[in-house]
Amino acid sequence: MTAPPANATAAAFGSHTPSAPALALLLDVDGPVASPVTRDVKPGIIADLVALATAGVPVIFNTGRSDAFIREQVMEPMIAAGMPSGTLIHAICEKGAVWFSYTAAGAGPVHVDRELAVPAAYGDDVRRMVAEDYSSHMFFDETKRAMVSVEQHIEVPNSEYLAEQRLFDAEAMELMQRHGLGVVRLDHHAPNSDDEIDYRVDPTIISTDIESVRLGKDLGASRAVEFLAAQGITPQAWRTVGDSRTDYAMADWLHHNDHAVKHVDVRPADGVPDKPYDILTAADLGLDATVIHDDAGAAFLRRWREALVG
Repeated sequence: MTAPPANATAAAFGSHTPSAPALALLLDVDGPVASPVTRDVKPGIIADLVALATAGVPVIFNTGRSDAFIREQVMEPMIAAGMPSGTLIHAICEKGAVWFSYTAAGAGPVHVDRELAVPAAYGDDVRRMVAEDYSSHMFFDETKRAMVSVEQHIEVPNSEYLAEQRLFDAEAMELMQRHGLGVVRLDHHAPNSDDEIDYRVDPTIISTDIESVRLGKDLGASRAVEFLAAQGITPQAWRTVGDSRTDYAMADWLHHNDHAVKHVDVRPADGVPDKPYDILTAADLGLDATVIHDDAGAAFLRRWREALVG
């Protein structure tokens, strides 16, 4: 489906954004912006995001996180840091299933593509499964509107969580089949009775997302371009930023649709694929390979702020 504007007043805002800005930022949140350890955002990152947006750089978040997480960890700190009233920020959540925008006055309406939601009965069963068998290592994310997600408790060592995650993912796959739904996890395909796969079990380093196979960072990129077009904005170039191989789908979509783009990988240890566009890592800033996640994200934001804002 074609996404409507992120909120009904989108065209009335964005007074700080020119119609053809030199750069637009499409940012994954977990990793590049929010720490995967603490889950919050460093004040320096918030300050640079505000400065870039104020200078007319479109800042768009493209994340698997919920709208509630973005409001609490990104929107509220940006407003508190002095985001001007004429600035509009778009947030594409749950890998394209949910979206909203915000200004200094707060969040606009939240939009949900119900066609992309996991069946409620399945989500209820996962909630019970977590409570009964996995609550010592993970929690059920009650803020998700379309996806079903579980996440590592902060106090649990990541190595212990990842071992438990494999057990959870296998049981989530079996549960999906008991519901008569086709599912895939990495290379494991389990079609439904019609030989179809509609859902994906997608593990990350701190969570598992269970979602429609139609969701993804490419869908988020498509929505981002639509939202800016609704404001009359066509960036001259894009920078996409992520910490996993799936985040490359943002740059893939933009490149395929003839947008100039470079992708920043803040966790290149997963392996940097061969792509028809430039890929940047912390090494391109002269930083050590140990600079990853939000430390690398912060370094790139600061470099762009210095180049575009001064």
